[in-house]
Amino acid sequence: MSSGPADVPPDGLDSGGLAQSGRRGRRSSNPCVLSAAASWDAACDASLLEPLRAVMATLPAGAAVGVALSAGADSAMLALHAARVAATQQRTLHCFHIHHGLQPEADVWMTQAHALAGLLQVSCHSRRVVVDGQGRGMEAAARAARYAALSELAQGVGLAHMLLAHHQDDQAETVLLRLLRGAGPLGLAAMRPLMRFQELDCHRPWLDQPRSRILASARVFARLSGWQPARDPSNVDPRYARAALRTDLVPVLDARWPAWRQTLARHARQAQDLSAWVDDAAHDDWVRLQPAADGRSFSLAAWRALPPLRQVPVLRYWLRTLGLRMPTEARMHAWLRQLRQVHALGHDRNVRLRHDGVWIVVDRGRVGCVRETQVE
Repeated sequence: MSSGPADVPPDGLDSGGLAQSGRRGRRSSNPCVLSAAASWDAACDASLLEPLRAVMATLPAGAAVGVALSAGADSAMLALHAARVAATQQRTLHCFHIHHGLQPEADVWMTQAHALAGLLQVSCHSRRVVVDGQGRGMEAAARAARYAALSELAQGVGLAHMLLAHHQDDQAETVLLRLLRGAGPLGLAAMRPLMRFQELDCHRPWLDQPRSRILASARVFARLSGWQPARDPSNVDPRYARAALRTDLVPVLDARWPAWRQTLARHARQAQDLSAWVDDAAHDDWVRLQPAADGRSFSLAAWRALPPLRQVPVLRYWLRTLGLRMPTEARMHAWLRQLRQVHALGHDRNVRLRHDGVWIVVDRGRVGCVRETQVE
């Protein structure tokens, strides 16, 4: 049977593995039962169901699917609609909640996530993480910790596909923020419909769906079930760039250019097409760089032999394959200067470029990526 808030583990992990205290974590019941999913049909929107059906139909038959569930309205409605589609496709659905510990309400949000999973009669797995914002900012650090925890939890239940609730409003805001931060044409590609993190494929089926549609579904579900979504105060805290955009700039854009979200989302799709073309070209260059079998190093001389305009795209391609953030334009120019000037075998100077928790080094004529602990 489905379990409710009383089954929420006080110590984080609820995936059948050991919780943080060492006790066995409990779990909500697992089967994605058609009758349970169908009981909330009135809250399901056909326009939200269709992209989910399309994405999930591309997955291997019978493959389990996960939902990253914050307990906010967006991810809650994604879980609701995914439960309906999973039931009709005879798939097992899992919900995953990450407790960041950054807000006083975080314990309540975890309870709400498990309560929703109970209503939907699907498994809910949760984990507490420690977020260290030094060096990269709290938002980026929380995101990195979240994806790492999602990947570990998914691996624990043998799951390779995760659904994320990002929508058209999120996409448009991301394009605008990247534009304001000076991202180039490829940076305006913003969030991709499919992102791979380690061994986990993360799907964003709602990038073309307006948030207003999701919130309308959430209101119907609240009336039917009594379940209320979590509200994260950081979403309206002007100390954070995205929240400042929402509170200060979005009202002006809505009044003057009401279709701005659709327009910027279209820019993102066009930038993704351009990015795919650049990636194909960069891949062709990458294979000429005598890359190591694990992809963590390449020939400095072969890289230098490329035309200057192709040196940056192949470096960015390499960083993406390693799952690393893109450097700023200023940092990339500094890298180019050092990599172009160092001795071909890397003997004349100590090239160590720290980036995103790793070191980019030159050793014996090869550019490599090593963990921080591997550099003295």
